[in-house]
Amino acid sequence: MAFLDFLKPKESAPTITSILPQEIYQSGILELQDVIAPSALKITPRELNLGDKIVRTFFVISYPRFLTESWFSPIINLDKIFDVSIFIHPIETSRVLRQFQKKVAEVQSQIHMREEKGIVRDPMLDTAYQDLENLRDNLQQAQERIFDVGLYISIYADTEDELDKLESEIKSVLEASLVYLKPALFQQEQGYKSVLPIGTDELAVHSKLNSSPLSSLFPFVSFDLTSDKGILYGINRHNSSLILFDRFSLENYNSVTFAKAGSGKSYCTKLEILRSLMFETEVIVLDPEREYEYMAEAVGGRYFNISLTSEHHINPFDLPIARDDESPADVLRSNIVNLVGLFRIMLGGLTPEEDSVIDRAISETYALKDISPDSNFATIEPPLMSDFELVLAGMEGGESLVQRLTKYTKGTWAGFINRPTNVDINKKFVVFSLRDMEDELKPVAMYIVMHFIWNAIRKELKKRLLVIDEAWWMMKSEDTASFLLGLAKRGRKYYLGLATITQDVEDFLSSPYGLPIITNSSIQILLKQSPSSIDVVQKTFNLTDEEKFLLLESNVGEGIFFAGLKHVAIQVVASYTEDQIITSNPSQVLAIKKAKEDMMNQFIDSKGTRQDK
Repeated sequence: MAFLDFLKPKESAPTITSILPQEIYQSGILELQDVIAPSALKITPRELNLGDKIVRTFFVISYPRFLTESWFSPIINLDKIFDVSIFIHPIETSRVLRQFQKKVAEVQSQIHMREEKGIVRDPMLDTAYQDLENLRDNLQQAQERIFDVGLYISIYADTEDELDKLESEIKSVLEASLVYLKPALFQQEQGYKSVLPIGTDELAVHSKLNSSPLSSLFPFVSFDLTSDKGILYGINRHNSSLILFDRFSLENYNSVTFAKAGSGKSYCTKLEILRSLMFETEVIVLDPEREYEYMAEAVGGRYFNISLTSEHHINPFDLPIARDDESPADVLRSNIVNLVGLFRIMLGGLTPEEDSVIDRAISETYALKDISPDSNFATIEPPLMSDFELVLAGMEGGESLVQRLTKYTKGTWAGFINRPTNVDINKKFVVFSLRDMEDELKPVAMYIVMHFIWNAIRKELKKRLLVIDEAWWMMKSEDTASFLLGLAKRGRKYYLGLATITQDVEDFLSSPYGLPIITNSSIQILLKQSPSSIDVVQKTFNLTDEEKFLLLESNVGEGIFFAGLKHVAIQVVASYTEDQIITSNPSQVLAIKKAKEDMMNQFIDSKGTRQDK
């Protein structure tokens, strides 16, 4: 049955005296046409009225001599409501060649007649002759085929003025490529049926195209990021194609995500993590707000809460085991440099003299435990912060440094930093939470955790993703910001992708290390931005005014996805199960917790009932 037949009113019902009970029942059943039919249908010579919408259908009547690649992409990418239908009818090559032979003879005859009369050669005839000969050769060699092609477009609007404006816009875009449209006058019904997804070409307005120009009409000509492998990041808002991408296929594996609070940046990141875990990617997260705890529990990962009273400790004096391509001397020297940076943060900065004293004290502290460049770091117990304090107290110029260090060894903060490491990250998904750490100590904790993670990454080559949420915390300190940039630059050698996320764009970019981190990230995700920071974002990412306003007006989970030289408008979409695992919405989180408590109570009640019986 034709689709428009669905839209027509049903035949009038028979009189009540002739209706049987079964017919009365069947007449009240809701059928497919009742569901999809508009409230009214009116067919006019120029358009159709479908309920509240007006539809106008066009067909292409003329193409230029050459069709350039992606000439149809401006139409596909229009942010308007329209339907496109392309009908391709193959023609037998033998029949086409017979017609070509006659056409070539006609053109040759016209050329000879002009030569006999002494008339100046016509370039159009010469060009037509060459084109016909070339195409005939390609057809004979089976390099090309000829097709009857019908291209129809139906546009929708609420008023005739909007419809005329959209018609003018589409015509101007196509006519710039020398492609001409005409409305299907007095054939709007046939035109609309031809555009519907039922495969009927009732309009039958065709142009003959060979394979090469026909390939330029392929509908998926807009920018897309659909690759053969990777994970689903979201939906392309322009053409509804899937944004499938593999960050490990780019020149580096890093990404940055900028968005205002509540716009879905953590949601987007969690979704990437969840899908990456299915492709054997190990993920480590630095979580400043305890947002990843439930997710770690759901996927069987490990969750470490780093705070002053936490049972989890990391000793900054730990030494990684040297790899085959590294020497123990280089590993020891690198760790000493990192420890100097740590003490610079802990002690609120160091003078050049103090820097020298600290460097010498660290070396002597390792020597106190018989650790030298020739030692096997796997079999030696590393020193603690209290050992370092003891060495520093016996050195000239170390008195003031010892006083500033005391709070980390004997004071309130001793439980955090002056203990042996008891953290094992041998899991596919590991989260370090810093929410309960005091703000004053967060840069110190971040630096220690980051170095611990980096040592683990260097130890064994695996595909890993390191997520730094609320990275603006790390940009507050020059040492932590510098270390973050070092990770962005060096991570590729260790098969590491660094995902940097922040809501404070201006704080992040105010650091001299902010822009280099962005330039060393092949993927950039921009979600909804605040008016106060949009100008900085526009300048940094070279956005057009349209893209700027898109970011200001986006809904939660919408924005722009950059990958290499391509960028598309994205909408992040999760399944119901994924949403239940990754949501940060307080109302959803409470509902999930309540559902778990109810299930536990039911289980306890049922167990007690069975025991009573």
